[in-house]
Amino acid sequence: MKKGKILFTNPGIHPYLAQNLEKEGFDCHFDYKTPKEALPLSDYIGVVMKSRFNADKAFFDKAPNLKFLARVGVGYEHIDMAYAKAKGIPVLLSPEGSMDAVGEHAIGMILSLFNKLNKADREIRAGQWLREPNRGIELKGKTVGIIGYGNMGQSIAKKLSGFEVKAIAYDKYKTGFGDSYATEVDLETLFRESDIISLHIYYDEANHYFINKEFLAQFKKPIYLINTARGLILNTADLVEAMKNNTVLGAGLDVLEYEKQSFETFTAEHLPAPYSYLLEADNVILSPHIAGWTQESKLGHAKTLVGKILNL
Repeated sequence: MKKGKILFTNPGIHPYLAQNLEKEGFDCHFDYKTPKEALPLSDYIGVVMKSRFNADKAFFDKAPNLKFLARVGVGYEHIDMAYAKAKGIPVLLSPEGSMDAVGEHAIGMILSLFNKLNKADREIRAGQWLREPNRGIELKGKTVGIIGYGNMGQSIAKKLSGFEVKAIAYDKYKTGFGDSYATEVDLETLFRESDIISLHIYYDEANHYFINKEFLAQFKKPIYLINTARGLILNTADLVEAMKNNTVLGAGLDVLEYEKQSFETFTAEHLPAPYSYLLEADNVILSPHIAGWTQESKLGHAKTLVGKILNL
C-alpha cells in the first residue's frame, strides 16, 4: 500500500533517496521544470527540493496535505521556516551529508593560501620559476578561529586536530559546546588569538553582512579568512578594504554574495569593483560553491534524508 506521493523538484539528487523511499511504500514523482505556481502541490505529502524556488507562504498554503519538506543540502534562506513551523510542517535538512567535504575543502583552501600553491602554479605555467617569492608558512602552531560550531564547524575542528593547531570556536546561538577538538571562546578571545578565521554560520537576515568592516577591525593581528558558508554573511567590499590595509592577509572564498539563489548560476557581468579585485589578487582563492560537492556527499545527503523522513 502506497504511503503517499513525494515530489522531487530538482535534478541532481542521488537516486538512492527516491529508490529507498519507493521501497518503503512512497510514490515518488519528478518535476524539474514546472513553475512553482503551477505545481499541483495538494497532491503531495512530501516535497524534496534544493533551491530552485522559494518555499514561501504561498507555497505552503498550496500544499494542505504536506507532511514534510526535505531540503537536500544546507541552509534554509529560501524557506519560510516560521510559517512552516506555524503550520506544523517539519523542514528536514541534510548538513551531515556534506560536513566532511566542507571541512576538507576549508583546510585545502588554508593550505593553498599558506603555500601559495595557486600563485606558484600560474607562474610555472607562464614560464617563471620563482622560489623565494613563494616561500610559504606552516599551519602548525597557528590558532584557527571557527565561527559557528554546528556540523561544519565541528568537522573542520576535528580534521584540524592532526595539524598541531589550536582550534577555538565562537557560536552566537549556543554555549557549552566545547569539546576535545575546539575550545569555546567569546568574541573578545576570538579577536585576540585567531590567525585564521573559518566561517560556518547559516544565512538569515540577522546574519546579513555579519562579517563587515567593524568586525574585521577588531582582530588584534592580521588574519586569513575562509568562507565556505554563505556569501551574504560577508561584506565583500569590506573584505577587500581589509585586504588592502593588510588586516586580512588572504582569503579563500567558496561562496560569494553575488551568487544567484540557486547557487548553481552566476553572472559575471556588471559586478562591482570588489569582485574585480578578488579576481586579480594573488592571495585569494575562489571556488564555485563546491565545498560540499563531492561524490561522497551527494550520496550522503540522500542517506541522511532517507533516515530523517522514515523517522518522522
